[in-house]
Amino acid sequence: MEKRTLIRQQLNHGIARSPILIFLTTFAIVVVAGVSAMLLYMKHSEDTVTMSGEENREETEQKEEHVLDALWESIPEETAEEGNGTAGGKYDDILSDPEYMKANRIYEKQGKKEGVISFGFAGDILFDDEYAMMANLLRRGVSIENGISEPLLAQMHDVDIMMVNNEFSYTNRGTPTEGKTYTFRADTSMVSYLNDMGVDIVSLANNHVYDFGETGLLDTLDTLEQAEMPYVGAGRNLEEAAAPVYFISGDVKVAIVSATQIERLDNPDTKEAGENSPGVFRCWNPEKLYGVVAAAEENSDFVIVYIHWGTENVAEPDWAQLAQAEGLAQAGADLIIGDHPHCLQGIQYYGDVPVFYSLGNFWFNSKTLDTGMVKVDISKDGIESLQFVPAIQSDCRTDLAYGSDKERILAELNSISYGITIDGDGFITKN
Repeated sequence: MEKRTLIRQQLNHGIARSPILIFLTTFAIVVVAGVSAMLLYMKHSEDTVTMSGEENREETEQKEEHVLDALWESIPEETAEEGNGTAGGKYDDILSDPEYMKANRIYEKQGKKEGVISFGFAGDILFDDEYAMMANLLRRGVSIENGISEPLLAQMHDVDIMMVNNEFSYTNRGTPTEGKTYTFRADTSMVSYLNDMGVDIVSLANNHVYDFGETGLLDTLDTLEQAEMPYVGAGRNLEEAAAPVYFISGDVKVAIVSATQIERLDNPDTKEAGENSPGVFRCWNPEKLYGVVAAAEENSDFVIVYIHWGTENVAEPDWAQLAQAEGLAQAGADLIIGDHPHCLQGIQYYGDVPVFYSLGNFWFNSKTLDTGMVKVDISKDGIESLQFVPAIQSDCRTDLAYGSDKERILAELNSISYGITIDGDGFITKN
């Protein structure tokens, strides 16, 4: 397209939306108008009468072309091509509308690396002070460093978005579910530990967030909202429970969806959210989940599914995990993160979609267990890097694994995985 025509289109249609480019556009209009007026004046006051009217027009157009060329050089590269926005401009309209963002659970996050947004994922956490982890933390001193080591916390804080499974309710009220062996809740003040851990979003799609009934769940939602902590996988109704949470960083918009298969009953203790009733987003029958994932794919660049599934204390994924992993990949998921079995399970790809079947306990009970954290870098082109960071839960603390323990965990995870290779630093490649 001719330079002057393109510039005029940009000036007329306001392609540049940032404050700097709005200023440049306005400045360009003023300059062009001023130059045009000056040239007209020069044309009519020309002392030389030998130049014909046609020659006058040509000279005027040449001078105007020279001015437009100068303007072209002054406009930033990002707008020099038709239809191209400023850096981060793909979602400018959304980011300029806070009410729309709030209504649609969209958050802006500035990535630490240009063009990349990094995520971290870990498994189950428990803040109930009637159980070992939190009780020991409070005895040792209230600082989270007495439960999760500083090097591991540094890894959690290093990513742009950190996500864990919040396997309990925040409430001081309610009645524990009758007949349930373990019922978990934490004082509402404990929510501050999420910030201490570097957590940016929690999953509530699990079989313990409803342990103290509807009251406990509603208190949990209120507590997280007051703490400005995004959550996914439960809600005051089905629409809220199923709704994705979105993060935008530059030109990358990532959707996170969360759901639970557990309990695998028609009438579970953990109630499914209804049209007008609170509960979790259940996916034992997965069609609703597949529909949410497909819709999220249409509205984002990358879709993450964080799912509660599998058989407890079994390292092999069961048939329902395998079936839904394939279904989720076909529906539009780009990354699948699993939890619930309380132990590590293997990794597998469906096409280009990595599936972590279970991340196990992260900071949950007093048992000595292998665990870890998944780190993934995402750009507009998809996954840039994928890494498993080994850790060990032991003596009511969780710490990075070192030396032979690190080598052992990575080797064992590699041995129970399918079609992948994990190197000595935990980086994962598809075979």
